[in-house]
Amino acid sequence: MKKLLIIITCFASLNLGACSSWNVVHKIDVQQGNVITQEQVNQLEPGMSRRQVQFIMGSPMVADVFHQDRWDYFYRLQPGYGEPTSKHVTLFFDDDSLERITGTLHPDETDTATAQPRQVTLVVPPEERIPPGILNRFWYWITFRSAMDQDVMASDK
Repeated sequence: MKKLLIIITCFASLNLGACSSWNVVHKIDVQQGNVITQEQVNQLEPGMSRRQVQFIMGSPMVADVFHQDRWDYFYRLQPGYGEPTSKHVTLFFDDDSLERITGTLHPDETDTATAQPRQVTLVVPPEERIPPGILNRFWYWITFRSAMDQDVMASDK
């Protein structure tokens, strides 16, 4: 009986030790900072205002009180299995306009006249008419109104 217990214990400990080397445990991808893409950096141009830059890039990860003319954007991706990647972009302002861009991503030097503009098509679905509930119908009945009157009043606001 002791031999069987020793064999089972050895077999279980070998299996537990093997699980750590088989990558059976799920490791999540960890993203930190602002997502920075080359497309965003390509849209930046010297002379842009801070609001325009913030519209394109989002709020800066680091906005230093002592260096208010410098915005830092950092992005780090640590995949569960694999090598980590990181990007950073530093923007320098002179008064309220963008002066220069430094970091791992730089705007492409392609000629903007030959580059094709990117077109975005926005499809707005029609508004779906939802019939009023019983309380709304009762309110319309009490106030001698119809559901159409409520729609007109809501669109005037």
